[in-house]
Formats: sequence, C-alpha cells, structure tokens
Amino acid sequence: MGRHAYDVIVVGGGIGGSALAAVLARAGRSVLLLEKSTAYEDRVRGEWIAPWGVTETKRLGLYDALLAAGGHHLTSHVTYDETRDPGAAEAAALPLGMFAPEVPGPLCIRHPVHCQTLFDQAVAAGATALRGVEVEAIDLSATPQVTYRHEGAQHVARAALVVGAEGRQSGVRRAAGLTLQQDKPHHWFAGLLVDDVEGWDETRQAIGTEDDFAFLAFPQGAGRVRIYGGWSLAEKTRFAGAEGPARFLDAFRMRSAPHNDRIASGVPAGPLFAYYNNCSAAERPFAAGAVLVGDAAGWNDPILGLGLSITYRDVRLVSDILLATPAGQAPDFGPYAEERAERMRRLRIAAEMQAGLDMEFGEVARDRRRRFHEGSAVDPTLGMHGVATLAGPEMVPAETFESAHIARVLGEPAHVARVLGG
Repeated sequence: MGRHAYDVIVVGGGIGGSALAAVLARAGRSVLLLEKSTAYEDRVRGEWIAPWGVTETKRLGLYDALLAAGGHHLTSHVTYDETRDPGAAEAAALPLGMFAPEVPGPLCIRHPVHCQTLFDQAVAAGATALRGVEVEAIDLSATPQVTYRHEGAQHVARAALVVGAEGRQSGVRRAAGLTLQQDKPHHWFAGLLVDDVEGWDETRQAIGTEDDFAFLAFPQGAGRVRIYGGWSLAEKTRFAGAEGPARFLDAFRMRSAPHNDRIASGVPAGPLFAYYNNCSAAERPFAAGAVLVGDAAGWNDPILGLGLSITYRDVRLVSDILLATPAGQAPDFGPYAEERAERMRRLRIAAEMQAGLDMEFGEVARDRRRRFHEGSAVDPTLGMHGVATLAGPEMVPAETFESAHIARVLGEPAHVARVLGG
C-alpha cells in the first residue's frame, strides 16, 4: 500500500477539480488530483460559459488554454416566441459583448474537450493527476486522508485539505456531513449535439417558446450546435426510445423561429439525455478538512446555463483563500460560503423567473410572455434577471430578487410565492 502526503487532495478531475488543481500546482502547492473516468464523455451540459464566467477563467489564467482548445465565442442573442414576429425578434438581437470587460460574449466548448484541457493544464503545472481511480474511503478526522485504488493497488494519501469536486453525488460532501437543500423540479430538459447545421449564424445563440415546447441553441462553430429543449413534467417519455432524437429535432420546427428548420435538418452527433431541472445548495460548502466546489456544493437550475460560471467563481474564491493562507494555518472559507450563499440565492430566483417565462405552456403562460416582451421593450429593467445571468448576479440591484420585481415579471401571486419560497 502506497502512502503519500500532499498540500491538497482534489477528488474529481472534471472542470472544477482540474481547474483548481492547475491553479494551485502552478502556485507551487503539492496537489493530488483523482479522477474516476479514463475518458471524458459527453455529459449533454456544461458547455456554455457566461461572460462573467469567462472573466473568471481569465482571472484564473485558463482562458487562453480554453480558446486554443476550440473555445467559440457567441456575440448576439435572439429571443423568439409565439407571441413575437420572428423578424422583429431578430431586429432586436442583443449584443453579448457588453456584459463583461474585454469579453466578446459567452464561450462555448465541448465538455469532454473542456475537461481534458484542464486536466492537461493540471499535469503541466505539476499536479499528480491520476485517471481510472476508485475512491474507497474519505476520512476527515484530525489528519484528512483519502484511500483509493489505482491500477490494482491501494493507496492512502494525506493532506491538510480535501476538495470535493466530483459533482452532485459528492463523496467528500457525505464524508464531511454536509447536506443539500433542493427545490422541486419545474420541467423536463434535454440536450443534444447536432452536426451539419447549415445556414445558422455561428455567432448567435437563441431561445424560444411555442405551443408546448421551448428551445435553446448554442453554436459551437463548424456547423455544430448544442441544442436544449424543455417541456412539461407530465410528459416524462416524450422523447424516449430509439426515435427520441428525431422527435426532439422535429420539435424545433417552429413558425416563430423559422431558422430552426436548419437545426432540425442536422445530424445528431451525440446522445440525447433528459433530466428535470431544479436548484440545490449545500447548507454550507465547507467543513473541517474539506471544501466543496461546483455541483458538489449545489447547483443552479440548468435553464440559465450557469454551471460552468458558478464553478469557475468557486475555484477562483477557494484558490484565492488557499494561496493567501500562511503555511500551517487553517484556511477560513467563511467569506466563500457567504458569497456563494447569496450568489446561489439570487441565481435561484433568476432561474425561477426564467422558467416561469420560458418553460410554462398554454394560454396563461403565453399571455405572460407577451406582456413581458412588450413591457421589456419599453422598460429594459424588467429583464434585469437576464442581466444577472450574463453579467453576474452581483451586478444588478438587490431589488431584482425581491417580490415587487418578481411580480412585475410573472404577475400571478402564486408564481411570486413559488419563486421566493423555493
């Protein structure tokens, strides 16, 4: 049995874990990075970084590597809707370069490529980075240690800190006795990668709702588009089975978004995964000997697409604290926990508002969207939750997340109560 000591052990070599390992190793810390998979797979999410998240990648010194690996910027946004003329919607396209300094817009990069790029960055920075690892035990007592199996041999590694970066089913979170608070799901959501999409503006993202389906589209360059769709929880098996991808693409054919025909005529280039959307947050993201980042610490409803941006902010705050802590002293993650709690509270409310607009169907929901689109054309402050998504939740007034503003957006008292109540 091998026994080794490190400054930090990072469990999970995806986006958050590899990014943190790279940053810490680059600063001279000894880091053990443990990743279960031997090859990164298409997770059907985690490929869009909001402008404020791109800023975080720059602060961490990782942006250039992502761009070199094929990162693709989007520079405009169109919101289609069955209550809007498509020509008018396109004429009102939102420029996406205004939400963060020197960031032309969101950055798209395929999840497997993204993970591998960051893992390679960690290796290049000097981290001990292992693949095909099975974590067998995590002990966070006086001297934290992780017991794991790699290439048939059992090893025990010790460190002053263990980082949980292994996603929603985090073993570090369980070992630390930390719990999650989860909201009820609101709708089904599915994603698919599509190739050979001809004629779509590769710098333009789009969303829209028509009849009983809502879509999102994020080009990745070279005729490839990552698409998402949302529908009622009552239709669990709507896109199940071998014909699911074809039915999913057909759902994109909308009168209100005529360019979607180009997506629907594309070729599926990956799996179609469906999952329900909700928000979750750890009661606190740290304990003695452990800290959580990314989904391990709780997640935002994927309708806003902010998983990567949240993770990069987590990594930046945690790494800043660790690198500022003198040797031999325990880091104080209190400021991280405080900032993250308020960040996730605001983003949960923003996601609930967005879901109430885009992912509800029928006459009442249609009228709600119509009122919102007409109202926001006159008073742009009505869409401040969208600014929070793109510029960062701290960049909009606190009133954006209070009952009066929510009522302006959604109208019905029941919706306001649901948004605030979680």
